[in-house]
Amino acid sequence: MRLATWNVNSINARLETVLGWFEEAMPDVAVLQEIKCVDEKFPAEAFERLGYNVAVHGQKTYNGVAMLSKTPMEDIRRGLPGDDGDEQARYIEAVISGPRPVRMAGIYLPNGNPVGTEKFAYKLAWMDRLHRHAAELLKYEEPLVIAGDYNVIPRPEDADKPEGWLGDALFQPESRAAYRALQNLGLTDAFMQMDGSAGEYTFWDYQAGAWPRNHGIRIDHALLSPQAADRLTGFEIHRDVRGREKPSDHVPVVVELNI
Repeated sequence: MRLATWNVNSINARLETVLGWFEEAMPDVAVLQEIKCVDEKFPAEAFERLGYNVAVHGQKTYNGVAMLSKTPMEDIRRGLPGDDGDEQARYIEAVISGPRPVRMAGIYLPNGNPVGTEKFAYKLAWMDRLHRHAAELLKYEEPLVIAGDYNVIPRPEDADKPEGWLGDALFQPESRAAYRALQNLGLTDAFMQMDGSAGEYTFWDYQAGAWPRNHGIRIDHALLSPQAADRLTGFEIHRDVRGREKPSDHVPVVVELNI
């Protein structure tokens, strides 16, 4: 089973590019972030023509997540538990049906900048909610994948110029510690299990020639429960997509499980 995550940075603005990748890669399941549209504006029919079932948790202009699956989705959850007043669309979860079902969550973790503002406090609070919810999901002892744009640079090796990120919310000690705390629950970073090399990135800013100069960072991650990690057979960053016409600043990441 091939499971993908991709921050598309506006699904309708980049639909042709996104569909082109889906036609080539044909993941079994994909979670998308920053779709930047309400549910009814999501181009569901275009993905249904490719054979996908579609679930959307959208928001006008900002944020928004979606899940696409070749097989039916069950137990769909829209929104991260723990704060009934949170109106930002950043979390979607479903059980992917099949001979061995997989629970998949797609997240768009808050950016948190500037540090020292309510935005950074919201990021850390959101990560605490994710920690608590992940702990509950792990009790099911089933294959679980929590994938998406985490907006966290876990290690200095995950940035081309780590010194340039010292004041950024993505690289703050608190952000990195919260990411490690997720792993300490028993979740495995799929990239670290399969590769772990320095200099592998998933995001390149649009500014200052970041892509041609490879000034990238790794912030798109897939964390796996022990039952999923035991079945991990592949991990791939589709970095070439960043060089295509009208690209997102993120590229797709694909995890392969023997399920």
